This record gives sequence, C-alpha cells and structure tokens, in this order.
Amino acid sequence: MTVGPGRCPRGWLCACAVLLALLPKHAASAQALPTASGPGAAVVVGGTFSDFQADYGARTITGASVYADANLTWRFGIEGEARRMAYPDFGQRQSTILGGPRWSFRRSGFVPYVKLLAGGGRFDFPYGYGTGDYFVVAPGAGVDLRLGQRLRLRLVDFEYQAWPGFTFGSIHPYGVSVGISYQILGSFRTKMSK
Repeated sequence: MTVGPGRCPRGWLCACAVLLALLPKHAASAQALPTASGPGAAVVVGGTFSDFQADYGARTITGASVYADANLTWRFGIEGEARRMAYPDFGQRQSTILGGPRWSFRRSGFVPYVKLLAGGGRFDFPYGYGTGDYFVVAPGAGVDLRLGQRLRLRLVDFEYQAWPGFTFGSIHPYGVSVGISYQILGSFRTKMSK
C-alpha cells in the first residue's frame, strides 16, 4: 500500500470505528439472552388497623391506614401510607400522609423489612379548638407474610413517629399495625426459558 502526501493509512479504520459507534445498541450487542428472569417490579396496595400510644395526653389511639408499596426490585421499593387515628373522646385526631424508601430482606415467605418515611401530619385539638399541620418523620420495621403470588398479610408493622415542630413541643407517637394487601401490578414469578 502506497501512501501519498495528505493520505491517512488508517482512514478505513477511522471510518469503521465511526460506523460502529453509530450502530444501535441492540444491533451491535453480542450478549446472549437471559435464561431466567427473577423478581421484578410490582405494586402492592393494602390496608391496616393501627393501635398507637399517643404522646399528646399519654393515651392509646386507634385507627386505620391505607398503603401502597411500589417495589422496583424484590429488595428495594417506595412505600406511601395515609393513616387516620382518633382519640376515644373530645374530637381529637391524628392524621398522617407519609412516604419513603423501604428495604426487604427476603423475597418470599416471611418478609422482614425496614422503612424510613417522612411527610405531613395533621392534629385536630380537643373540643375543636384548632388544627395544626406539622412535618413528621417515621422510621419503622415489620414483617409481611406472602400467601401465594398476590396476597400478603402484614403480620406486624412498628412505627415510631417524630413530630418535631408540634405546637406544645415535639411529640413521638409510636405503635403497631396489622393488615392485608394485594399485588395489583407486576409479577414475582420466575419465568424459565425453553
């Protein structure tokens, strides 16, 4: 091969490199298809009954909540919950809407998890004297029991809430919840290729 003035001996190599860089990813891929797929994304919705020790008035309060878990993988997801609890008298209520990350430690059977939620809380004071909206942080942990592919029991969910800006000083209600949930989107079933 003769090289004259102004000619690049690597011209063809440069042109080939540019063409390979412009090819779509799937056209240039040399990877084999997976032989199995594991647990993937799923959305679970449920409801619970809650029994909390209120830090305002040192009383037990009860209520209900609804929650949704958007699991990106079997191990990591996002949980959102809305809870409303009422004192047994005088019209007092505590309501929260919280959300945050959730980590699971097993994918089937008994599924322990931890979560760290944050959001807003509303407190209705006794006798209708007023209402306050506050920032709430709530770390928690619990255990779900998977009953098949879609149904789950929330055996226990412990939550410790911190209301740092509460009108009469910070309060820290804590309690447990039990409930049931149903997976509405996604599948955790393993699919094997033929």
